[in-house]
Amino acid sequence: MAKIDFYGGVDEIGGNKVLVEEKNDSLFLDFGMSFKTANQYFSEFLQPRSGNGILDFVEFGLLPDIKGIYREDYLRHSGLTCQEEPSVDGVLISHAHMDHSAYVHHLRRDIPLYLTKESYLIMKALQDTTSTSFNELVKLKESFFLKPKIVVRDGYSPYTKVKGEESEVNRDINIIEPYKQYNLGNISIKSAPVDHSLPGACAFLLETDDEAIVYTGDLRFHGRNSKMTEKFVKESSQFQPTKMLCEGTRMNTNNNISEESIEEKATHIVDGYNDHVIVNYPIRDLDRFLTFYKVAQNTDRTMVVNMKEAYLLNLFTEGGYYSNLDLAVYLPRRSWGLMGDEACVCLEGEWVTCSDLHPQHMEDGYKKWEKRFLDLENAVTYKDIRENPKEYLFSCDFFEFKELIDVKPEKGLYIWSKTEPFNDEMEIDFQKAQNWINHFNLEMITEGMHGSGHANKTEILDMIRKINPEKVYPMHTEKKEEFEILKNDGIEIDFPELSQ
Repeated sequence: MAKIDFYGGVDEIGGNKVLVEEKNDSLFLDFGMSFKTANQYFSEFLQPRSGNGILDFVEFGLLPDIKGIYREDYLRHSGLTCQEEPSVDGVLISHAHMDHSAYVHHLRRDIPLYLTKESYLIMKALQDTTSTSFNELVKLKESFFLKPKIVVRDGYSPYTKVKGEESEVNRDINIIEPYKQYNLGNISIKSAPVDHSLPGACAFLLETDDEAIVYTGDLRFHGRNSKMTEKFVKESSQFQPTKMLCEGTRMNTNNNISEESIEEKATHIVDGYNDHVIVNYPIRDLDRFLTFYKVAQNTDRTMVVNMKEAYLLNLFTEGGYYSNLDLAVYLPRRSWGLMGDEACVCLEGEWVTCSDLHPQHMEDGYKKWEKRFLDLENAVTYKDIRENPKEYLFSCDFFEFKELIDVKPEKGLYIWSKTEPFNDEMEIDFQKAQNWINHFNLEMITEGMHGSGHANKTEILDMIRKINPEKVYPMHTEKKEEFEILKNDGIEIDFPELSQ
């Protein structure tokens, strides 16, 4: 009988890390970050130390204290031993949200990762475009390595740090195909695509000699790709599972808002409006991007995205998911703030505008991955948006509010298309957002502008009844007691506990 240990996702939304063992074989279902636990100990300016390997994370239960799964450079740097072989046969990533995938960073590179192509592209974009610590998701950068210097000066160390591309090594990444069987020893796995609030989400069907296990990951029935979730339910019912690990994020509501309804309502609000329209949505939610891209088309505006989202969209376009997207890329000011033709610099005693400078000076301050966007015909700056407000639908999230100082809107609409705040930290940020929006005399639009990535209570219960497992483990939920009604259907409910 398969042994299941829960190292996250218990009595919380997110943090999924589930170890499944069958005889001498084992795998993890997701390896995500627990925002709930992390926020108890850390904040924006109080972060775990990268120089302390995994120890800061293990100290507070953010990472399980399991031998044979963590990277050698972190272990040896901390004075810990590293097993010759990994102790698990693989990690299955249901999707690329951080509460399911962030702690892949800490895993040794020879543990195989199994994930969809879309999840891989999102994780690659995250690693390529963010400079935060602990984001080595698809490539591992070996830390604490030294190499001999080519030129050695007297009194200085003959060694230098190995860094940059020279330190990169590939992870063992396996792109999985829908419903194709893969074997990890005595455990066979199949992925089942489901609809969620970012591309590439999937559930997993696991089979051992005497167990059939369904892991839902995160899913919904009201998105643009709901038929994928419906197929998963049908396939799972035929699978006749003995155990089902089921998400229950929204077991407290029966409400749903679809992408189509957001598009319709936003189009009605924006159509005919002659001033700034600014929108804030999760930039990796490409369904939501598509919603507002269509709103822009419906209202004769051009969608403007930031460089991070443009990078992600390029990866998906190159992968064949999109073609001929008619949008603009926003170029923020960097370093000396030369973008926009208004800034002046002193050149040989004379103050000149940046239009008189060599193009190489315009690139100053931009990261390597950002420079590909600087010469695009469809690139725009604050000046374009300021002077032609009714031509654009401008994507500007919380971390880009400073761009409004340059755009200087005198009035306009700010569409907040994200989940409402549900903890103290989010409440504080939301209040800051309102302060910025009020300062620039923008009207905030929130009602009906966000659709969840999760199924509601009725949908979850109906799904479980159709799949009809022998036993259900509620996870990724703070409303586990709502599952108990399934006992009336002869389904056993087992509330998981965190393993130590």
